[in-house]
Amino acid sequence: MLIPWIILLLFLGSILLFAGLYIPSLRPALRAEKLGDNAWTQCKHLRIIGTTFMVVALLLMFLWIWFPIPELTWPLHHNPWIGIVLAIIVFIAPSPIWIKGIRDSGTECGTPSPDTEMFGGIYKHIRHPQTFGEISWFIAVSLFINSLFHLIIIVLFLLIYIPTMLYVEERDLIRRFGDAYRDYKKCTGALIPKFWKRREQSVISAPKAFRSSSN
Repeated sequence: MLIPWIILLLFLGSILLFAGLYIPSLRPALRAEKLGDNAWTQCKHLRIIGTTFMVVALLLMFLWIWFPIPELTWPLHHNPWIGIVLAIIVFIAPSPIWIKGIRDSGTECGTPSPDTEMFGGIYKHIRHPQTFGEISWFIAVSLFINSLFHLIIIVLFLLIYIPTMLYVEERDLIRRFGDAYRDYKKCTGALIPKFWKRREQSVISAPKAFRSSSN
């Protein structure tokens, strides 16, 4: 049947389009130097479209339940309920961090703005709480559909996407906030809090620490 292969190609295309559109949206300051203030709106649109493709990719993964490719059907467990339970745990556990990141980032999450100031909340402890939460979504779906093939694809994708995304976004944030962000970055973990380091006093005492724009 061609349908399973078409779904697989659409899935692979969706995650590539997600990364290809979302990563450029994380450079509004750099783009603004070349394109002016319209760059901020362009980044907003890129972010929305990129996120849409991320959702599409997740939905296409679920179709594997009904349209598997026999040659690529490598179950993670012989008992699918094990994968379902693990998927629920992997999905729920990071959710509070993701929700808190959305709340503390405010409108900057979807609409980057040159007026955004360095902000606090959960960002005092982790630089990319939304990314931390969203990583789990793809892994959870792979576990839910009991597909080792999808898990391998997702792990390989995340190993490339996450470092690239962090590098691109944080270069732009340094461009926006300068030494304040450099100091913040030294004392705050990207995805895991740096419990073993003391935050620079300037970051602790500031009424506003930092608001990240990343997902």
